[in-house]
Amino acid sequence: MQRGARKSGLGYVWIDSCCINKANHVELNEAINSMFEWYRKAHICYVYLADVVLSSDESVTLQAFRASRWFTRGWTLQELLAPRHVLFYDKSWRLIGSKSELASIIQQITGIPTSFLKGRSLKEASVAQRLSWAAHRETTRIEDQAYSLLGLFGITGMSMIYGEREQAFVRLQTEIIRQGRGDQSLLT
Repeated sequence: MQRGARKSGLGYVWIDSCCINKANHVELNEAINSMFEWYRKAHICYVYLADVVLSSDESVTLQAFRASRWFTRGWTLQELLAPRHVLFYDKSWRLIGSKSELASIIQQITGIPTSFLKGRSLKEASVAQRLSWAAHRETTRIEDQAYSLLGLFGITGMSMIYGEREQAFVRLQTEIIRQGRGDQSLLT
């Protein structure tokens, strides 16, 4: 990754799992509320797929890509949608391809239309449609099913209350409705 960043003319990289102090509640709260915007402003997002090995047989690589656990995790949805440029790498840091090159395959995996993968404003997708993109994704903590979607709906300032369990999703829905700007698809 460091080599790729240098090649792209970048002086530094930011890695969420290393750069966020999860023991500091204030820092964690700030990071969760800001992460979508940080990804959106990123020059490039590198996605490391530890469960994919590049093969000389493209069909084998694509099969492994389709089966990657990365596409099932809640927090990775914003990593996919927020940045303009995303590069996918295999277990040995070999380039698989870019989000735009792989858009039709990613659409098959996620159900997200290629237009949104290629930069169409997420505001043009209904609330129900955006929620459907997250429906089959998993998080370690129940609350993160809601918190991982804040940026997808442009919600900032929602406090993280770990231990509230499903109530986090109720609070997210309430905030979506409050800021809904006429989109009532959540209610249907």
